[in-house]
Amino acid sequence: MASTLVAKRASSTLENTSALFRISFSFLRNLNTTTVTNNPAESGAAAAAAAGGEAKKPKRKKKKNFFEVAQFLPNWGIGYHMAKTHWTGVSYQITKINLYKDGRHGKAWGIAHRDGTQIAEAAKKISGVHKRCWRYIPNSKKTGEEEESSPKMELQTV
Repeated sequence: MASTLVAKRASSTLENTSALFRISFSFLRNLNTTTVTNNPAESGAAAAAAAGGEAKKPKRKKKKNFFEVAQFLPNWGIGYHMAKTHWTGVSYQITKINLYKDGRHGKAWGIAHRDGTQIAEAAKKISGVHKRCWRYIPNSKKTGEEEESSPKMELQTV
């Protein structure tokens, strides 16, 4: 009877020891099979590819249309200079905005400027205001002459 107890005890400790080794070896095996990359984007793509799905591209920042840029300026940007991102040296000084109710669409008028000098006397309707490529020109400053000669600036809501 004592011998059977000793045999059972020895076999249970042997099973516990082998189970411990099995768990530790599987842990080490999983550590060794994972690849280490320096670029986190590559590791995410590798993980997605390993999972069988397609790799997701990182989200790009959505560019803003004319009205989404103007809404953060005082008085909806009237009197400030704005330009499309791909224009070099050309901007519009905003004179009038006809804004639709949603606040992201409408019409705008302005005076064209090239390299800081006015190139048109009268304000004209700005085309492409709904395209997502507009930016505010922060270094354009008004002079006293420019403020007096500029037409009356208006903001209209439809």
